[in-house]
This record gives sequence, structure tokens and C-alpha cells, in this order.
Amino acid sequence: MPLKVAIIGRPNVGKSTLFNRLAGRKLAIVHDHPGVTRDRKEATAKLQDMELLIIDTAGYEYSNEDNIERRMWEQTKRAINDADVCLFLYDARLGLQPYDEHFADILRKSHKPVILLSNKCEGKVQEDSRFEAYKLGLGEPIPFSAEHGLGMQDLYEALKKYYKDEPLADTQDNKQENRPISLAIVGRPNVGKSTLVNALLQDERMLTGPEAGVTRDAIASDWQWQGQNFRLVDTAGLRRHSKITDSLEKMSAASSKHAAFMAQVVVLVLDADAVLDKQDLNIAAQVLEEGRALIIAVNKWDIANRKEAIDKLNYKLKTSLTQAEGIPTVTISALKNEGLDKLMGAVLKVYKRWNMRIPTAPLNKWFADVLEACPPPLGKNKRRIKLRYITQIKSRPPSFVIFSSNPEGLPDSYLRYLTNSLRDTFGLGGIVLRIAVRKTDNPYADKD
Repeated sequence: MPLKVAIIGRPNVGKSTLFNRLAGRKLAIVHDHPGVTRDRKEATAKLQDMELLIIDTAGYEYSNEDNIERRMWEQTKRAINDADVCLFLYDARLGLQPYDEHFADILRKSHKPVILLSNKCEGKVQEDSRFEAYKLGLGEPIPFSAEHGLGMQDLYEALKKYYKDEPLADTQDNKQENRPISLAIVGRPNVGKSTLVNALLQDERMLTGPEAGVTRDAIASDWQWQGQNFRLVDTAGLRRHSKITDSLEKMSAASSKHAAFMAQVVVLVLDADAVLDKQDLNIAAQVLEEGRALIIAVNKWDIANRKEAIDKLNYKLKTSLTQAEGIPTVTISALKNEGLDKLMGAVLKVYKRWNMRIPTAPLNKWFADVLEACPPPLGKNKRRIKLRYITQIKSRPPSFVIFSSNPEGLPDSYLRYLTNSLRDTFGLGGIVLRIAVRKTDNPYADKD
């Protein structure tokens, strides 16, 4: 089974850099600004022959008040409790700081195995700082550089003594049969995305609070609902691009968009008091443009002006998101755990549509019927356009190609007519359908 490894330390000592180094890709935002990481971020990793589950944590900042720093520390304490081993980083360039010693005391009291990493230790200048770290009482500090990959062999040897190489219970076939559905939760700041994720997980997994923009990074959690595995991804709030000037927020927005565009199903969370505002429509349009399956969740329904919200939602859907008519909409209250089963039922339904492959026989019958009911118009050469046959080339989303010997001049309105008819006939509401027309020679031209 994977060894659970929590990466611990005060702000800006290189925890997220080490997290990315072990993960083998840039999963966590790295920035010079201290305190970038707020939530626990988890990922699987492999260090030589060891399977790891690595946990990035917020830097320790003590606070007695009920504020974001205190809630960040609660998340870090949970990571320590869940871990098999803790990697404690300190900045060798700056030397030991008071928070380092306080943190070391907390780790000693946790009775968890601790590996001390003297990070940013690229040269001899940091040697004095490394020897000073012995007084923390956490054993020998390993000279290390997360940025440059120095000390990885020493880290491997230190972790190896805690690693138990046990075969996984699941077979490869079982993994293939129940691959997780990647489900991203997106929306503007402060609409309740993290609260929704916590409600689904039935755990205070994500940092929440009254402050807008609490979540900065895309945080993924493995989860199961009614026997189906999910990879549930919380994302940072997305504001209009013109309002983003801070470099950290730009990185946060890029992380959120990447998570949404890589997901299979995207839940766009709206505030019931501001349904499908301009930024919501922009997010929805981008998700559909990327070919993802989209669901709209209207949150805070318990305190909403319901008639006004529904009227506005229906109007915006009809006028502004026509590219995927029939997008599933669900009203929820994440805070009160209301409507969550409806939401997840809608997720499974739209995922099934997104994966649909239409058998050749019914597809051909539909195509013949729709051409007979409304033949294509005249083309540029004043001859009627002949659409010969259609084939589905892929799913996710369902994509089709129509072949014609003279497709020039086929209007977009006729393609929309075909798309709407296809959606209605095969129950593909709310899914982006892609239909392209390609020119081909008449397959019967050379036959007697």
C-alpha cells in the first residue's frame, strides 16, 4: 500500500516545490508569496520502487482567533494525524526561525516518524545552518534542495525503512472496470464550491470561510458514491480576466481552468441570488467549448428568492447557452446538505450521455429520415447539396462526420437543425455535439 507522507513546515520553505518534485509534475502552485498553500493537497507519487501518497500542507501560522490562519492549521494537523511519516522542511538559507522550533515541538508530540530536510541547501554556505538543526531533536538533517533535486537518494533511504511493499487487493481488471469519473467543481469566488465538496465527502476536507477566494489551488479527492469511484476536484474561484492583476491569482485561475478542462464532468456552482451572470456564462461557454459535460448547480437555495432565480436561469439558458440545449440544472444547499443526491444522479446521467456511441443502424435511419423531412438547401453552384452518409468518429463528447460530394455553401443553420434533431432523437440533452462536413468522392462513381 502507498506510504502516506505529509510535507510539513512554516510558509515559504519549499513544501510545494518538493510536492511537485515527488509527484513528477507541477500540481501545486509555487510562488514567492508566503502562504500560497491553504488546503491539504494530495497526489500519488513514486520514488524509485516506493509507492507514495504525498500530502502538501499549509505553512504553520499560529492564531488563537477563528480566522483563516487557524483553519489552515487545523488542516495541517489533520495531515499530520493521517500520515505515516512527516517530512519537516526548514530553509537552510535563512537558518532556524522561532516557528521552526515551535513546529518541531508539535511534531515530536505527535509521535509520528519525522524526517528532517535542510532545504535550499545547495552549497557550503548552508552547512552551519544544517548543524544548528540538530537542536530540534528530530535526528540528522538531510542536506536537500527540492528545486534542484539534490538529496533525493538520501530521502529515499530515509523513507524506505517505513515502507511496506504489499500487493494491492484490487486486480488490474477491477481497476479498469471502475475507473474514477473526474468531476470538477467550478464557479465564481464565494459561491460555496468548497462547502459543496465537503458536503459530498461528508468531511471537512476543504478549507472554507466567509472570506472570498479561500481556495487557491485545484484540490483533488478520491471519493465513492453509490459504488462509483470519483476524482472530485475543488477549484479556486474564477473572476473576470480583466480583474485579475496579481500574479498569484493568475496562477490560481490557470490551475482552476486546467482542472476544469481536464475533467470529464464539470459542475458550475451558482449563487441563487446572482444566477448566470456574465462571468458564469463565460465559464460555462469555455467548459462547453472544451467538450466537457456540464451541470449547473444553483446553491444557497434555502435562502433564495426561488421564483426570480428560476425565471432568470431559464431565460439565460435559452438565450445564452444554446450550444448545449438541455443542460441539467439542480437546486442545492451545500450548507444544509440538500439536493446532493439529485446532483449526483444528474452527474451520472450526463456522464452516460457524454460517453454515448450510437449504433450504426439507428444512426443511418435517423439520417435518412431527417434528410427526407427537410432536404439540404441549394449550394453555391445552385445545385442541391447532397449529404451522403454520417458516421460517429468518437464519443466524449459525441462527434460525427457527414460526407458529401459538394458540401460547399451548407449553411450553419442547417447544421444546427441536424444537431438539434440528433440531440432530441437520441436523448443527448445538455451535451455539446460536434458535427463536421467533409468532402468525399462519390463512392459509386466508378461502379457499373
